[in-house]
Formats: sequence, C-alpha cells, structure tokens
Amino acid sequence: MSDKYIKLLQQFPPRTITNEEQLEATQAQIDRLLDSNELSSEELDYLNVLGVLVFEYEQVQEPIPDIYGIELLKVLIQERELRQKDLVPILKTESIISDILNEKRQLTVRHIQELAQFFNLSPAVFFPV
Repeated sequence: MSDKYIKLLQQFPPRTITNEEQLEATQAQIDRLLDSNELSSEELDYLNVLGVLVFEYEQVQEPIPDIYGIELLKVLIQERELRQKDLVPILKTESIISDILNEKRQLTVRHIQELAQFFNLSPAVFFPV
C-alpha cells in the first residue's frame, strides 16, 4: 500500500456506517475528495471504499435499485420526465449529455458530484460497479 493511501486511511478510517451521524461524516469526507481538482488513483480507491460503505448503509435504510452510473441516470431522467437540456447546467452541452447517455463518454468526478446533488443521491450510485 502506498503512503498516500495509508495517510487517507489514518485521516478518516473507513468503518461500517450504523447511524446518520456516521453517514454524514463519511459523506463529508467523500465531498472533500470530490472537491479536489483531480484525484489520484489512491484517492479514487479510497473514494470507492467510502462509496461502498455509504451504499451498504443506504441499502439497509432505503433500498436503491440495482442499477448504477449511466443506466441509473437514464432511469432518473425518464422517471422525472426531464429532457436532455434540463441537464445542461450540470453536463455543459447537449452533445456531452447525448454522448454520456449513449455510453460514448464516461461521467467525470465533477459530473458525478453535481448529478448527486441535483438528484439528491449519494455520489456512489453514479460510479459503475
């Protein structure tokens, strides 16, 4: 394990989430990471671990469908009767939205953070599993 990853683990040790207070603390750590410009591979790995912990807690509290990433985005757009142009403030252009929905382009960390806020969901649900 790299020193950077060990430092992340020491700063905020990942633990099973059992209550809302722990959820909020873990979500705050995720938000801090997502606020970074570019994440290192160690930070992405750590973010994934935290995302899994949030997901597991949320599954127990309020089950989330077994779809993630772009597939979930498609369902959310359909369920909320949104149009592609409704997502332009987040994804910048309709062509980017189209490429993402047609799986020609991946969601970026910034996209994931903003979509999570827009749909009021954990960023973890937009990461592919």
